[in-house]
Amino acid sequence: MVATPETAQTQAAPPPDDISGLYAHFIGGQRVQPSGTPDLVRSNPASTDQVLGGLRSADLELVQAAVRTAAEAWPAWRNTAAPTRGRVLLEAARLMDRHREELARLISLEEGKAIKDSRAEVQRSINIVEFMSGEGRRFGGYTSGSESATKFAFTTRQPLGVVACITPWNFPLAIPAWKIAPALIAGNAVILKPASATPASAVRLAELFQAAGLPDGILNVLAARGGPAAEALLDAEQVQAVSLTGHTSTGRHVAARCAARGVPVQAELGGKNAAIVLADADLDLATAGIVDGAFGSTGQRCTATSRTIVVESIADKLLDKIVARARQLTVGPGVEESTDVGPAVTAEQRESVLRYLEVGRQEGARDVYTAPLGDLPRGHWLAPTVLDHVQPSMRVAREEIFGPVLSVIRVPDSDSAFEAANAVEYGLAASVYTCDVRAIFHFVDRVDVGIAHVNQPTLGGEVHLPFGGVKASGIGPHEQGRDAIDFFTKVKSVYINYA
Repeated sequence: MVATPETAQTQAAPPPDDISGLYAHFIGGQRVQPSGTPDLVRSNPASTDQVLGGLRSADLELVQAAVRTAAEAWPAWRNTAAPTRGRVLLEAARLMDRHREELARLISLEEGKAIKDSRAEVQRSINIVEFMSGEGRRFGGYTSGSESATKFAFTTRQPLGVVACITPWNFPLAIPAWKIAPALIAGNAVILKPASATPASAVRLAELFQAAGLPDGILNVLAARGGPAAEALLDAEQVQAVSLTGHTSTGRHVAARCAARGVPVQAELGGKNAAIVLADADLDLATAGIVDGAFGSTGQRCTATSRTIVVESIADKLLDKIVARARQLTVGPGVEESTDVGPAVTAEQRESVLRYLEVGRQEGARDVYTAPLGDLPRGHWLAPTVLDHVQPSMRVAREEIFGPVLSVIRVPDSDSAFEAANAVEYGLAASVYTCDVRAIFHFVDRVDVGIAHVNQPTLGGEVHLPFGGVKASGIGPHEQGRDAIDFFTKVKSVYINYA
């Protein structure tokens, strides 16, 4: 396959609604358009008659070219001083800040989320890259006293080489940013494979890193569907680690495949997150957090509030407040300022959510609220929905729906609430709303998740702390925080005898 390079647009951004040029691969510091009929064609999820762009998916030849390019570029970056690498990342954060509105609109066009959610994603991306830039000044190991008076003992951290980062469509800027930033500051070359539904955001991010001073070939972007090309990336001898965010089954497949050749895998996977509301909770605070957690970003977040587990004595009152607040939400195109809930990312995702709603009703869940959709253009629209009297055994209470659906589970007391929260295979995030200090600490101790929130939504976290889950929600070490660099490095212990 012949690939045609294009000059990277690093200074002038494309017009906000013409993002077709970003549907390309990014290899060796430039956009690459393979020859052949595009097989990755992206329509606007809020107006499916509008084609945003298209490209030919990466084939084996292009994967091999990207891996070779990264491997050849890596030694110079490895030998660049860590503080200098940090300055490149800091400049990238500054460029992202300068282009924040362009990036937010790009996300809303391509992924579909409300522009206010896209702006929050851009800010999170900036925070991540800015934080990691500072790690260039702290990069290294530690010294330790030796058993011998004439030995000096210390550790040092060294980069792995070429690493692969595989990212989903729901946070097309932030998740690539929080993977590539620690990989780059550690001195690795990166091949980023974004979701086939949202490659444009990843290409634009790579261009900004390039404009910040990143050498050619150190950050490459390959758009490819799962299949032979994706497997070739996993199997490439030069790829020394894989960081992935995606479905649990995908993460387990990747981990098993990479284990065959001893390659470490870091995987942030699914979630079925619960907001627990105890009898003494501030119901207005809980309502605001639950509605934001369940319906923001169209519920397409791994930390979305999919379940509300509430003590029976206050359940009716809380439910009334949730429905009243949900009625205030506006469903519409993500680029419109008035929109609270955008479309699903694809037709397939929309159909999956609709099937779960039908399953929930068949299982006996009570549909207490479904938002009216009104007059909308042809798109992948989903109505925010609240299901009540959901039992922990139901599929809608156990399986990840990944849409604007809230399941309300009623329990008699806090012990039952914590038990219900744990009654799923996932363990990413949970929150509790209560003023009882004892209940708070019981929640932190007993609920089996990687991220615990008190009196706030199940959503996200802060970039200086680890992010990740337990059970079926994760494989390997967590992402973000100072420890994020560990996965992308190898430790060498050194003993110097100066007797």
